Amino acid sequence: MTPTNTTAAPSGATPATDTPVVELRGAGKAYGNVRALHGVDLTVHPGKVTCVLGDNGAGKSTLIKIISGLHQHTEGEFLVDGTPVRFTTPREALDAGIATVYQDLATVPLMPVWRNFFLGSEMTKGPWPIRRLDIEKMKQTADAELRNMGIVLDDLEQPIGTLSGGQRQCVAIARAVYFGARVLILDEPTAALGVKQSGVVLKYIAAARDRGLGVIFITHNPHHAYMVGDHFSVLRLGTMELSAARDQVTLEELTNHMAGGTELAALKHELAQVRGVDVDELPEEKDLTAPGASTKDGTA
Repeated sequence: MTPTNTTAAPSGATPATDTPVVELRGAGKAYGNVRALHGVDLTVHPGKVTCVLGDNGAGKSTLIKIISGLHQHTEGEFLVDGTPVRFTTPREALDAGIATVYQDLATVPLMPVWRNFFLGSEMTKGPWPIRRLDIEKMKQTADAELRNMGIVLDDLEQPIGTLSGGQRQCVAIARAVYFGARVLILDEPTAALGVKQSGVVLKYIAAARDRGLGVIFITHNPHHAYMVGDHFSVLRLGTMELSAARDQVTLEELTNHMAGGTELAALKHELAQVRGVDVDELPEEKDLTAPGASTKDGTA
């Protein structure tokens, strides 16, 4: 195979529109007799942050795998730009502009920052078959793209493993933006970070949104989601428990859904019988659905 020079250009900002870049309609995934995801509706618009929340086992990972092309849905529809698709590999999803930043970030800790930025898509120069890495151009491009996202590093030669967790997340986000991502899936980017570093990552999520990307922010932290989210979807046991725009749900209501408030409300009378348990502050079941929000049974 003849090597070619990588000439990917940074993507420009795209104004938000009413046409979803990615849309799931009644999507689901079954592994044999085990149904991991069922009846999920999700839309991702340019310039918007869609937050997907859920506890362990809620179906968040399965949702990521469907959208990123790792697994295929077994029910419902998956549309990109209004056209039904069925990705067979993650490369097909990347070609459609869907990039995923996983928790491990797919970086090599001992390699310099600039090498990780172009890992797998290195720029080359010179005639074939003696082409060589265009190191200077890669360094200049990585520095310029990181600065465009507001990330200033003193030394791009330092191993990326020496950066903080928040800085590594930001480099991965900038890399995805540079290589043409239109939809950015972030898998629990703040899960292992402290308060300060989480704030740094949230700032760059907002920066990606402002550049016109549709962002899918996977998290189990409703406080982080509410800081940057435009729409909130809560998964529970593979189904959509709540789907609401920002103006339809409060942080308290989102937290109640995320923390299993419905189950707590149903068990309130039993907890009241346990000595030493104060149930006065537990939510009432009728208070848990935000006005105008869609619930798992389709009612508002």
